[in-house]
Amino acid sequence: MHAQETIQEKENYSFSLEEAINFALDSSYTAINAKRDIAAAAKQKWETTADGLPQISAAVDYQNNIKRPVQLLPGELAGGAPGTFIPVQFGTKQNLAATATASQLLFDGSYIVGVRAAKTFEKYTTTNAERTALEIRQDVIDAYGNVLLAEESVTILKSNKDNLEDNLEETRKIFENGLQEEESVEQLQITFLQISNELNNAERLVAIARDALKLTLGIPLEKEVNLIDTLKGLVENNISLTLLNSEINIEENLDYQLAQVQIEQREHELNLQKAQALPTLSTFINYGTTGNSEKFTFLNDNQQWFQSSIWGVSLNIPIFSSLKRSAQTAQARIALDQAQTQFEQSKEQIRLGMTRAKNDYQYAIEKYQTSQQNLALAERIENKNQIKFSEGIATSFELRQAQTQLYDAQQELLQSMLEVLNAKAALETLLNTPNLNFTNK
Repeated sequence: MHAQETIQEKENYSFSLEEAINFALDSSYTAINAKRDIAAAAKQKWETTADGLPQISAAVDYQNNIKRPVQLLPGELAGGAPGTFIPVQFGTKQNLAATATASQLLFDGSYIVGVRAAKTFEKYTTTNAERTALEIRQDVIDAYGNVLLAEESVTILKSNKDNLEDNLEETRKIFENGLQEEESVEQLQITFLQISNELNNAERLVAIARDALKLTLGIPLEKEVNLIDTLKGLVENNISLTLLNSEINIEENLDYQLAQVQIEQREHELNLQKAQALPTLSTFINYGTTGNSEKFTFLNDNQQWFQSSIWGVSLNIPIFSSLKRSAQTAQARIALDQAQTQFEQSKEQIRLGMTRAKNDYQYAIEKYQTSQQNLALAERIENKNQIKFSEGIATSFELRQAQTQLYDAQQELLQSMLEVLNAKAALETLLNTPNLNFTNK
């Protein structure tokens, strides 16, 4: 809550990608709730532990016998004839009793298993929070990259529009002098209108991408966020041959660790069912005081009070449940077998996922490098067609094809740059690199 309050006070933010990731790990909505899950798991573990610690309770009971019950006693007790009864009322009109009881669990197999299960649940919550941290990191990289992509698109489209506007104006003048066909002007007009529409859409997408980033970071949409890094700079820093050549250690994967914890949980559930057949032993001590009066005199100094105290031990021994416990134990054993089978399946899925993620990352790098070459070729082709068109050698249709090819190459390069960032983040998430949580960021 403190982080969110600080966010509400600030108006402007500036982030490098790494700073944005650290900020989100501290202040994003997802991060805040993940931290609460960890805190709740710790409280749940203590809740289970407390069941085996001394318990003390107190009670105060006040009774006002508005109409005291009547009991019938045999008449012979008061010298009456046999078969007759005497109505009598016992007790006083008002009674007040205060008691305090302390109890202690001495042995319960279910309690022992429950404490172990609570620790396992806390471990599961912590591991799941680490996975959440990696997912937050991946989301921030994607959102940050989308903003840079949208801004780069606007810059390129503005440049393309300016160049087209100059070409269109020049061609229109040539047409007016009778040295060019009207179709040439129309072809350029079509391209100009298309680029204008794409530019308008790209400018709107910048605002949307920025809002998406703010949402990912946990910043209100009305605040301003400035990005320090550039798309090209990030891509160059995120091409890592070391990562591509790194050994796959499946045990570092968080889904693998969660699957292991799942087996532990199923083992605890099986042990819990077995523990249901064990006896339970507990002890207690009770102390109480009772006052009686015809009027409410319990606050008076001369009120008479009668004390009582009880100590005892309770042993509960399960004997026969018509095979109910046996059926429950069998179900828990089946659930454990299923968890072990799912664990084996998960290991193979994780291995396949890591191999696929490595391939996707390598392909993204290769695609980026190819896109750079394609853009250089498309620029040369477009430039040649510009010269040919101005000299009357190339048609306006050929020029438009070259321009369209150039624009596609520009967008393909931008998209390939974003894919490098996202593919690397996806691979790092599977490899649990970097090893993130909400305390060592």
